[in-house]
Amino acid sequence: MSAEGAVELVIAPRLRDIGDFAVRRILPYAKRRMVGPFIFLDEFGPEILPAGQGIDVRPHPHIGLATVTYLFDGEIMHRDSLGMVQAIRPGAVNWMTAGRGIVHSERSGDEARAQDKTLHGMQSWVALPLDHEETAPAFKHHAATDLPVIQHDGVWMRLIAGRAYGESAPVEIFSDLFYLHVELAAGASVALPEEHAERAAYVVAGGVTLDGTGYGPATMMVVKPGAPVVLTATTPSRVMLLGGAPLEGRRHIWWNFVASSQDRIEQAKADWKAGRFGKVPGEKDFIPLPDD
Repeated sequence: MSAEGAVELVIAPRLRDIGDFAVRRILPYAKRRMVGPFIFLDEFGPEILPAGQGIDVRPHPHIGLATVTYLFDGEIMHRDSLGMVQAIRPGAVNWMTAGRGIVHSERSGDEARAQDKTLHGMQSWVALPLDHEETAPAFKHHAATDLPVIQHDGVWMRLIAGRAYGESAPVEIFSDLFYLHVELAAGASVALPEEHAERAAYVVAGGVTLDGTGYGPATMMVVKPGAPVVLTATTPSRVMLLGGAPLEGRRHIWWNFVASSQDRIEQAKADWKAGRFGKVPGEKDFIPLPDD
């Protein structure tokens, strides 16, 4: 099967204003809610923030998912209701398991806020399988140097999470998946991992072809199961590869909550409104529950 015939869906992100700047919302999409366990995917930036300005995402809750923040440029300070404080920097993996409930904030640190800076990265949510939806919340940081790097013929790849190309990342995951940051020299090619049922490629920068069809920046290509797919860069390019095994059953998503049951979503709404979630130490403000 040709790569062109293997493309099931092409997704163009929608711009969403999150207050500090706009993001490109890739997943969920009306025609494709998930790719493997990935239920949410945003690209933010590149955004130049002048000295004195920064991002201030106030404390907010999550259930039923794991968040994965991955930066190309800049820094974000993570604080959560477990008492974790961690500077998120380019190339590192910051995997926060919400499970039965966690609260966190994302802000520019004092040092970063004092100078001009560029912020650019990806925010993804991985839905948890049924037997882990109510698992204990946790936060794990993995330095860039701890993650597998795969290189060949103009291709550089960092395995952010999961397994691909014979490598496995040290990040604890709850279902079979893969997530890669790929840098391609002009003319270089990479085949998408064939062992995973659901797969997609998101072009961050540059341009690629799939069997003669070109795709530019801010484009996701979801491919059909089992189809051999080779990406070739027409210019130096940055691509995210992701996917994995589909989860059992449907997942509901509302605001920052993901669950297999709508009743669980309603319970999370009531808990946040009533102040029953944990608190982020040192933070008094929070994002209120949106109107239905």
